[in-house]
Amino acid sequence: MVALTQDELLAEFEGMTLIQLSEFVKAFEEKFDVTAAAAVAAAPVGPVATAEAPEEKDEFDVVLTGAGDKKIQVIKVVRELTSLGLKEAKDLVDGAPKPVLEKVAKDAAEKAAEALKGAGASVEVK
Repeated sequence: MVALTQDELLAEFEGMTLIQLSEFVKAFEEKFDVTAAAAVAAAPVGPVATAEAPEEKDEFDVVLTGAGDKKIQVIKVVRELTSLGLKEAKDLVDGAPKPVLEKVAKDAAEKAAEALKGAGASVEVK
């Protein structure tokens, strides 16, 4: 068996969709009996400022709420955005409301929402 370098592994992960990567993480956790949870930071000691600025959201979900009249066009756009197969994309569109993209940057979420709206779908960005 050929061992992959860290750079080769990262290149493979880069080519995966979020759904595929999520499934990989779950399988990895089950196989090695570990969790990929982030470490929890300790609470600050001492006085805390009460007038903190609200944190700006940097991850957004694009949720398909309806396919509209042009269902085939919406399925094509979903396939382009997610690299899902035809059946998976059709199931996602038929099962609306469902997330198309999860935890993506604001500009990517807006572009995806505009592409879906252009195909005739109803979309929410959360």
